[in-house]
Amino acid sequence: MILIRSFLFSIYFITLTIFMGIIAFAIRFIAKRHALVYAQLWTRLSLGGLEKICKISTQIIGRENLPQDKSFLIASQHQSAFDTFIWMNLLDRPAYIMKRELTRIPLVGPMLLLSGMIPLDRQGGVKALKNLIQDCQKAVNDFRQIIIFPEGTRTAVGEKVKLHAGTVAIANQLNLKIVPVSLDSGYCWPRNSFFKYPGTIHIVIHPAITDTSNRKETLAAIERSWSRLESQ
Repeated sequence: MILIRSFLFSIYFITLTIFMGIIAFAIRFIAKRHALVYAQLWTRLSLGGLEKICKISTQIIGRENLPQDKSFLIASQHQSAFDTFIWMNLLDRPAYIMKRELTRIPLVGPMLLLSGMIPLDRQGGVKALKNLIQDCQKAVNDFRQIIIFPEGTRTAVGEKVKLHAGTVAIANQLNLKIVPVSLDSGYCWPRNSFFKYPGTIHIVIHPAITDTSNRKETLAAIERSWSRLESQ
């Protein structure tokens, strides 16, 4: 049954993406200001299909910990493709920091840029970080909430990797609070896996980190927040 459900979701998702990607051509040329709303509709329908077809639900814990500020930085664990969808509909004006390669996907890539997602050249070193901070500043000026994955890539459930210091650099340069988020999406939608397993994905929003002046301490604080879900 898991194989059948996973296959049906893949058909649904690909069909939905192609259909909405074609319509997006009109958005790109005559309704650019609606690009974010259109992208949020795509992710809402995608996750709706995931829930209906694969029986994967979500539980949000700690929503009250989201700052009242117009802009802040979500520092989320990253275990699954699911993580790249969920914040599109949990925040009013989300902007994901994403790997630049995603902008090259036909139909989808141009809409990612038009809807305000922030591409990152992961091999670009210091220059890439400088460009990233500039792009994040534009997002803040547009009252966007920025989502970053400090681990840099998808990890297995329970896997520990060194966090990227760029998360703290962005927060310090732009005077943003960091909101750590832990989750367990890898149980239902493992990285690099075709299979989707029924269950509930828990998303825990932890209290914001307001003092980010010390890079090492801030990264440690993010890891401590994440560990609270793992210990439950």
